[in-house]
Amino acid sequence: MKYKIALVLLLVFILNSCQDENEKRLAENKKEAKKKEIIFNNINKEWSFIDEPINEISEKNATDWKEWGEFLKELGGKPRKTIGAFQKKAAAIAKKAMALNNNIPAQFNQPQIRSRISILITKVKMMDLFIHLQKIPDDKVTFLIGEINKELVSLQRQMDKIVEKSKIPQEEGESDFLRMLDTARAIPNSMPPIDQNLPKVE
Repeated sequence: MKYKIALVLLLVFILNSCQDENEKRLAENKKEAKKKEIIFNNINKEWSFIDEPINEISEKNATDWKEWGEFLKELGGKPRKTIGAFQKKAAAIAKKAMALNNNIPAQFNQPQIRSRISILITKVKMMDLFIHLQKIPDDKVTFLIGEINKELVSLQRQMDKIVEKSKIPQEEGESDFLRMLDTARAIPNSMPPIDQNLPKVE
């Protein structure tokens, strides 16, 4: 009899602890789901890229420079419903950003443009990395969205600046002068430093 009572009590205890464990697990799942929902809402609210050219030069480039046009196109279209859709989109944007180093039009294949493309690629890749982490730092992802937009504006303004500068006619002999300057910069300064203790010649 005592054995049966002990067995019943043991079963009640096991069932009770299982129920507590299930309730705890359900509460944790709810908490995790709420966190994910907040992260999704924060990213969803801030996910907006400058996917339209901001000036005529950039618009022309979107047609003439295939990689630039495809990158801007990829920035458009907002993912829906799940964080997985945002992760997929971020990976696609990163892939198109990497391609910006290819076929840069000769006019824009200059250090000012290449450095801006490099910064843009770095920020896009960082965003892609953060959004794929187990615990997504939504504040960093949203911050990088703003940073990417700043780099997009900077890059397009630099393109515009280069085109405007090329329209200014050079004065006679200016190209020779600029070539001489480049040559002078290339020659190292081999003069020894002046000794301050030498007597001055009057």
